[in-house]
Amino acid sequence: MKVILTQDIPTLGAKTDVVDVKPGFARNYLIPQGKALPASDANLKRLQQRIKHDGLRLNRDKAKAEELAKKLSEVSCTAAVQAGEDDRLFGSVTPADIAGLLAGQGLDIDKRRILLEEPIKQLGVYNIPIKLHQDVEAIIKLWVVRQ
Repeated sequence: MKVILTQDIPTLGAKTDVVDVKPGFARNYLIPQGKALPASDANLKRLQQRIKHDGLRLNRDKAKAEELAKKLSEVSCTAAVQAGEDDRLFGSVTPADIAGLLAGQGLDIDKRRILLEEPIKQLGVYNIPIKLHQDVEAIIKLWVVRQ
């Protein structure tokens, strides 16, 4: 039986794939759970429309992300923190702190989009990557200075 997957299923395929499965598996598990739809002509037509609509939305979102990336490439933030004599911070600078600094400049960036391998614990200048879209990443410059 052919079905259209409505979500990613690791053993079968990705969302919007048309796959052939055993009828019992489709009737008893995939369709009742909302993980698939029968591959009828109407559903296939609806799938094509959804793919087209999603493609347009992704292009629009990517264009917005690229525009925001241009703005972010010109941004420089300064985090004034307390530090000891050996330039080690009392605490650390986290993605939430960086998001707060960006919000102070009028840029609303979610802290989960700020990619730090580990919190910053030294004074200095850092290039911080921000993932805006699956294909778009911006880099901001962060100055961590003594308060």
